Amino acid sequence: MSKPDGLGRDLRERIDQIVARAVEQGQAPGVVAGVAHGDARHVAVSGTLAVAGEPMRRDSLFRITSMTKPMTAAAVLAQVEAGLLELGEPVDRLLPELASRRVLRNMSGPLDDTVPARRPITARDLLTFTFGFGSSLEQFMAPEPWPVAVASDALGLATLGPPDPDRQPDPDTWIAGLGSLPLMAQPGERWLYSTGASVLGVLLARAAGVPFAEVLRTRIFEPLGMHDTSFWARDPSRLATAYRSGPDGLVVTDPPDGAWSHPPAFGDGAAGLVSTAADLLAFARMMLRGGAPVLTADAVREMTTGQITPAQRARDGLAPGFFDEFTWSFGQAVRDDGAYGWDGGLGTSWLVDPRHDLVIIALTQRMVEGPDESPPVHDEIRAAAYAALA
Repeated sequence: MSKPDGLGRDLRERIDQIVARAVEQGQAPGVVAGVAHGDARHVAVSGTLAVAGEPMRRDSLFRITSMTKPMTAAAVLAQVEAGLLELGEPVDRLLPELASRRVLRNMSGPLDDTVPARRPITARDLLTFTFGFGSSLEQFMAPEPWPVAVASDALGLATLGPPDPDRQPDPDTWIAGLGSLPLMAQPGERWLYSTGASVLGVLLARAAGVPFAEVLRTRIFEPLGMHDTSFWARDPSRLATAYRSGPDGLVVTDPPDGAWSHPPAFGDGAAGLVSTAADLLAFARMMLRGGAPVLTADAVREMTTGQITPAQRARDGLAPGFFDEFTWSFGQAVRDDGAYGWDGGLGTSWLVDPRHDLVIIALTQRMVEGPDESPPVHDEIRAAAYAALA
């Protein structure tokens, strides 16, 4: 018997109204929202792919940036189950570039002021973002760019700032560049955002002997029917133009024929994918249904359980109070009430709540420019769904 349909007509109409109003208010040129409860789902669409552009569609493509991270984590756990990786194994065998690390004495200090790493990096460290390299609140608050950030940018790693597929070199060059830099913290010492997922893409490719994009396609996307999720838009006419706020209105940051319109040299496991509402619903519902056909129930449980220690959680992460209401698992946040998910910095979000058998996805093409600065439509859709289920 099918589960009860919590998406009654009132809620469907309410979501349609919220999405339409968000466009009318200028929150973004276009919005696509997907909500699923039990066996029911609803996708609401409003606005345009670009300012004064073609109409937004249910199958429009969005740069999902950091929503890539949970998919990368799922691919890692699938390879672990296939016997190609072990979470506790040092990565030195497959990533010799990251062996025998040096660590900055001070994250903001000169690159030659280092101490030896106390232990090797493991795949688990990469999954939990505790391997010793990545973004932090201190970096964003610094009056001047840190030397390690300047060096990372010069190498085209695009890992301590916004994604930039056109700058990143091929995977071997990318990992060699990262390996030429000292770590910012001791392995296992603290949570530093994002870079671990980029490294995992290289690790997965070397473990499987095929490009990372192929690992994702065969292990995750094809089994789930996620035919539109990729590192580039094969049909750029379906790709929403990316914007940021400017003093005189929205400013284009990436057009449909821009950085995501062709295969990248480096498939970034932290922020590289484009996808659709339907594909994201498919991935989320796989998690809710226990992982089949791509993961075991144990793997899903690991992905949806906090994996960092109180000491690793003690610092503020990316913003003051960052870990007040959630912890970090593998590639995504887990709220204290058991809901999980993560957002994309170019204007997308997803949330999965097992207690309510609920998935909420909101896709816009407007960049998030700071903590709590997402277009309100994200929170409004969530509030409407929870109110209806209550």
